[in-house]
Amino acid sequence: QVQLVESGGGLVQAGGSLRLSCAASGRSLRDYGMGWFRQAPGKERELAAAISQRGVRTYYAESVKGRFTISRDNAKNMVYLQMNSLKPEDTAVYYCAAGSVGTLDWVLTSLPGYDYWGQGTQVTVSS
Repeated sequence: QVQLVESGGGLVQAGGSLRLSCAASGRSLRDYGMGWFRQAPGKERELAAAISQRGVRTYYAESVKGRFTISRDNAKNMVYLQMNSLKPEDTAVYYCAAGSVGTLDWVLTSLPGYDYWGQGTQVTVSS
């Protein structure tokens, strides 16, 4: 079992920045692909960014590309999402997720591939 706890959300003005953190416990994250999903009110949960087990490969949704950066520190069992140039449409609950991956340096891009989820942290961007 992997327990995930997100932190770092909050209220920020458009153009501002936030850094989300995801702390894992229970097992080492070394064998897991990690992702940051987000869900806005009335919308489906969508993948914002994902990273492979060793951080070699990353994926970004088109809507966040160039503004968000996902990273991980396996030694600390932590995953991060640096969000810059935030827009009101980035407002959502952000979830950290972990998925077992059988292939080294594979990026999980589908929601069903993730086994463990955090409770989420609210990000609100005002215009």
